[in-house]
Amino acid sequence: MIDAIIWGLTQGLTEFLPVSSSGHLVLVPALLDRASPDLATAAVLHLGTLVAVLIYFRKELMQMARFTQDGKQLLKLLLIGTIPAVVIGLPARDLLGNMAENPRGVALTMVALGIGLMATRFIPAGKRPFGTLRVPDSVAIGLAQALALIPGVSRSGSTIAAAMMRGIDRADAARFSFLLGIPAIGGAGLLEIVEAAQTDLGISSQMAIATAVAGVSGYLAIAGLIKLIGSWGLVPFGGYTLGFALLSLAII
Repeated sequence: MIDAIIWGLTQGLTEFLPVSSSGHLVLVPALLDRASPDLATAAVLHLGTLVAVLIYFRKELMQMARFTQDGKQLLKLLLIGTIPAVVIGLPARDLLGNMAENPRGVALTMVALGIGLMATRFIPAGKRPFGTLRVPDSVAIGLAQALALIPGVSRSGSTIAAAMMRGIDRADAARFSFLLGIPAIGGAGLLEIVEAAQTDLGISSQMAIATAVAGVSGYLAIAGLIKLIGSWGLVPFGGYTLGFALLSLAII
């Protein structure tokens, strides 16, 4: 039960907070001397956060489903932004999995992430609204998302930073980042489910609890983060990430 709550909270909060969910899922159990989630549980946890983002952005999803003018443009941008992660991620999946098995290596990556997020304070505040996003923006943000395939690099942090560098308003940068996360989270979860199914995937009560906690905490994280990013930017999250990574290196 305790492990399930830890996994769910870690996945739900850090999937969307710019602090690296992959890094926290490796380091938090190691720091607490608790079990890490197995492949089947990790797969189901992704479904919890996927449901959270689908519910939160149901309006935008309905626009895409109805093929409105805005919906078609958004769908095109999300598809284009997803391509780099697919092209890079599938061939390198085994290598990336091996990297996730090295907690100290993940912590060192998070040190670099923390420094990078703190450096975003030097990016001028953008004023471009969500509706001005175009294909070049989506390509740049998609490349940043591909970088986040490395364990310890935050998907939301890298994509929000890339959007900010394109002059996008910080809150709208976070909004697009989360929408871009829908195919990324869904695809990652599907791949893990397929792999876990080959080793007898079964839904236990522990997995169900962890998934429910991930979904609820993920929804709350989205709602709060869009407001926080608009006010604070990424610098405070960079300070936290750097501190957490250095603490992990000292303890592990």
